[in-house]
Amino acid sequence: MKKIILAAAFVACFGLSRAKAQNVNGVKLTDIHVDYIQIRATKSFLADKQWIALEYGQKVGDYSEQYIRDDNDKKLEFNSAIDAVNKMKAYGYALFSVYTEQVDQSSNRPVYVLKRK
Repeated sequence: MKKIILAAAFVACFGLSRAKAQNVNGVKLTDIHVDYIQIRATKSFLADKQWIALEYGQKVGDYSEQYIRDDNDKKLEFNSAIDAVNKMKAYGYALFSVYTEQVDQSSNRPVYVLKRK
């Protein structure tokens, strides 16, 4: 019995050590308590993944501070912006509005506004 409890404790510790908390500029997503947030995707240069910039009214010095990151300060990759919208549902947000912003003369990108439920 002691071996089973010890093995379960070992598995739990190993599993929890691999869990990553998402944050934006050092603020955990669970600690963001605003009514509206805005997310936009930036395509990874060499891969099909996208990075997500999340804005909730925070003061930032550089655009790169808005990316969702893990505990190791590595930008989290998402499959798409909708993947991030679905992820934010777990934090109590729902899609409110979508608009486009001009990236350059020939392309636009969608910006998603989410509202806390």
